[in-house]
Amino acid sequence: MSSTAFILLSVFVSFFCLALGLGLWVSRDQALKQRLSSLDLGPAPVALAPQGASAWGEMASRMGPLFTRMVSPQEGGLVSDLRVRFYNAGLHKASWLPAFLSAKVFLALLLPAMALGVGGVVGTQSLSTPLVGGLLLLCAAGYYLPNGILNHWVQRRQHDIQDAMPDALDLLIICLEAGLGMDPAMRKAGAELGLRSKALADEFEMVVLELQVGASRDMAMKNFASRTRVEEAAVFVATVLQSEHFGSNMADSLRVLSETMRTKRMQRAEEAAAKIPVKLLFPTLFFIFPSIFIVLLGPIAISIARTLLPTMAGGR
Repeated sequence: MSSTAFILLSVFVSFFCLALGLGLWVSRDQALKQRLSSLDLGPAPVALAPQGASAWGEMASRMGPLFTRMVSPQEGGLVSDLRVRFYNAGLHKASWLPAFLSAKVFLALLLPAMALGVGGVVGTQSLSTPLVGGLLLLCAAGYYLPNGILNHWVQRRQHDIQDAMPDALDLLIICLEAGLGMDPAMRKAGAELGLRSKALADEFEMVVLELQVGASRDMAMKNFASRTRVEEAAVFVATVLQSEHFGSNMADSLRVLSETMRTKRMQRAEEAAAKIPVKLLFPTLFFIFPSIFIVLLGPIAISIARTLLPTMAGGR
């Protein structure tokens, strides 16, 4: 066995033992429960899984206290910033956290292994410094790739909520002026917003559900701002709470806020339109202009090569 293959085999065995030990340490409570359930201690309580629970949810429920501390929210807020990021992306199931962490470890090992397999490095050459550096870069890229995907989902959902807030406020104003209270107005606006913005409709529905189970208006609205982390949502929450505190007209306050948000949305659209020429500059220079030059100057170059160059060569 060559030294390269021995080193790769040692790295694989080390990672395998580490993953196996981590899995056994995480599932130690589950093994204890299985040993206790094997004893004749009478009927044990049966944990009923929710209907429609997925395999990811069942796996997440067995991960033990290592992930439980990160997933479980405390009273008055969320304890894990990573869990808040999942809320910002609209991923409310607890099974997303172990899946996310597993994907980071899996990709960190998969990308270097694929590079070694595709490049045929194993058994053909020694592990040089550039090769080790490339493998470490691939490992880091695979480890941070789920973070990039999660950030993309968060930004896309935040932009969706940000653009739909003025329309949602218009619906709330119509419902409030029709005689509905704030809770029925949010329920009705959430039902109507499904076609415009599914994310904002889900957030309004979540606020209504929290109010129905007994949460205070302040807590439900603050949770709405924490789940979205959008400036427009935070301003909307502050406006609603201040209007209730001071007893001002809710519809008038939301109408002013809606006009302000609509103006900001128009400014963002104009700013994006103003950036288009700058973004098109480099593709135009490197991809469009060369093609135009080839089409325009190609026939001239061919004519010169066929007529002028032979004439000059014959004159000499």
